[in-house]
Amino acid sequence: MSMRTLPSLALALSMTAMGSAQVTAQSTDLDPDAGPTSKVVPKSEVKWEQLNPARGDKSPKAGTLWGDRTGRGPGGFLLKPLDGFRSPPHIHNIAYRGVVISGLIHNDDPKAVDMWMPKGSFWTQPAGEVHITAAKGRNTLAYIEVEGAFGVLPANKAFANKERPVNVDVSNIVWLDASDTTWVDQPGTPASSDGPKMAFLWGNPQDGQLNGTFVKLPAGFSSELRSNGSSLRAVVIQGQTSHQLSGESDVSNLEPGSYFGSTGETVHQVSCEADDACIIYVRTEGKFDVIPAQSKK
Repeated sequence: MSMRTLPSLALALSMTAMGSAQVTAQSTDLDPDAGPTSKVVPKSEVKWEQLNPARGDKSPKAGTLWGDRTGRGPGGFLLKPLDGFRSPPHIHNIAYRGVVISGLIHNDDPKAVDMWMPKGSFWTQPAGEVHITAAKGRNTLAYIEVEGAFGVLPANKAFANKERPVNVDVSNIVWLDASDTTWVDQPGTPASSDGPKMAFLWGNPQDGQLNGTFVKLPAGFSSELRSNGSSLRAVVIQGQTSHQLSGESDVSNLEPGSYFGSTGETVHQVSCEADDACIIYVRTEGKFDVIPAQSKK
């Protein structure tokens, strides 16, 4: 097993927010200066392009969800490699985070034994470290998040970085329910084991600090995700969900790989329509609340 594998997501909490990345992409973002705003991007409307045009048809495809991965600010995009894809050893000019949505992803040192991460797994790749990325599965898909212009460089451009890579298999995700965290509200004492759950992935879960989490909703469960004035960006990782902004009539049916986000104080009404639990990745500044629909307070 690779030395990058961690026994528990708790170890990943010590990782700081990651860096940047480069290619051509259209900006898909919210305007924080325009007051409270929101945006929904179903996966079916994502525009695809080559992540690394220099590799031609061998390059994985990328589809921007928010921000601009070629610019100076943060951004999030979908990565769609072909079945059997295996990159040459390379580095990135900035660090990134990744979440597997479907298929299997291997991301590690070129000499490491393949460690295939299934959907719901989380990993980070430091800037400057030589690695390879491989994919297995006809519909492999991952969400990639960067903090600046994302570039792919040859291995001979490697440079030292104090950050360490993290690979967390889905089986090692640490889930917290309403009895473990104040971010989740659930009526009844003690909290039901079949209610909503959260997992802290990275960053500092304090007021005003950037962080990333998973939210898990049981099948058939309806809830509200309430942002507290900061930006909230969410990507569906597992399950079919429906999304509606509080007070609005439009309902979006979102498959894995879809995005919704907002700035300002916003209430996102989210329901899990799948037979299995739904998992949503949420990036925000400071705290947000998960409120079951029957517990509107």
